[in-house]
Amino acid sequence: MGNAKGFRRRFGSTRQYRSGRWTASYLGPDGLERRSPETFATKKEAEVWLSQMEADLSRGDWRDPDAGNVNFLEYAETWIAERDVRPTTQELYRRLLRLHLAPFFGEWTLLEITPPRIRTWRAELVASGKRITAAKAYRLLSSVLATAADDELIRRNPCRIKGAGLEKSPERTTASIDQVYELAELVGPRWRALVLMAAFTTLRPEELAELRRKDIDLVAGTVSVRQAAPELTTGRRVLGDPKSDAGRRSVTIPEVMLTDLRRHLEWFAEKGPDGLLFVGPEGGAFRRSSFGRIWRKARDTAGLPGFRFYDLRHTGNTLAAATGASLKELMARMGQSSVRAAMIYQHATAERDQKIAAGIDDAVKRIRRPASSDRADSASGANLVRDA
Repeated sequence: MGNAKGFRRRFGSTRQYRSGRWTASYLGPDGLERRSPETFATKKEAEVWLSQMEADLSRGDWRDPDAGNVNFLEYAETWIAERDVRPTTQELYRRLLRLHLAPFFGEWTLLEITPPRIRTWRAELVASGKRITAAKAYRLLSSVLATAADDELIRRNPCRIKGAGLEKSPERTTASIDQVYELAELVGPRWRALVLMAAFTTLRPEELAELRRKDIDLVAGTVSVRQAAPELTTGRRVLGDPKSDAGRRSVTIPEVMLTDLRRHLEWFAEKGPDGLLFVGPEGGAFRRSSFGRIWRKARDTAGLPGFRFYDLRHTGNTLAAATGASLKELMARMGQSSVRAAMIYQHATAERDQKIAAGIDDAVKRIRRPASSDRADSASGANLVRDA
């Protein structure tokens, strides 16, 4: 780099190159010489940098400048492997990393991922029409880099775009009660009870997939959710606990569908108390991948294109909310430990709002009618006196 002239100072030293630019260095707490990552136009700028390093050391904020030279993709893969999350969540993380993060950030180190680069990446993803995917991927990126900051590999998390991790999903579609029964007819006798259960008990698909004969109590009219078997994109069923802490629950079955359920137990469910409630024609466990073909044909025939099987749960939750169920009651029936999820269904429907208004109207009339009648009678008497 050419000859350089050095200048000693109280902390560290500065050196000037033949080019006229300056560099600075100091002895780190690990005993190694640490040189500034870039040169400076003036000696003053080099000394300011040294002062910042000295201040970091005195505050205990010093960080090894080489610590962040870790490949992002390798770090993210390790981060995902260490998370104690459900298999479906881990599968989602890996898919987001593979499809949306690795192509852009995969060859960079943690130090090279800066706020401007993150803004560019997100803008390109949003511009491609994948706004919801962009929110999911941004949340994952932010979580990975937050851990990197906690590990002191980077000084702070570079994900600083306000609201970038918020999803603004379109309103989910709901089916009418008549449409639910039409769908139940169209999927055929074997899957009729499955559709009705999904809509009127609002169990999740993975909970329905793992229901056993012993979980159904026709006398009490209840279904007990004990386990769930989510299906990965590979087709593998993963047996485990329900999704939330409140997932293990007993749900009352509407009486109107008990006949269908009794018939299903007699005709289609596996034998024995541990027999699966829903099985395919050849006796295999229920899989959304194989049932999907039947479902798509039924929904299209019913005039509900794009209506997902999971939307039956949304339909049932909306029906439950319309009955005037409290927030805690909704959470218990849905198997939700999150208040936010249950509150989605507490929006007022027009029909429910009309009933509320009618109730207020009746209450006001009951209270106000006697007083109004008395005033009217008094006014009539006064008029009669004046007329006389």
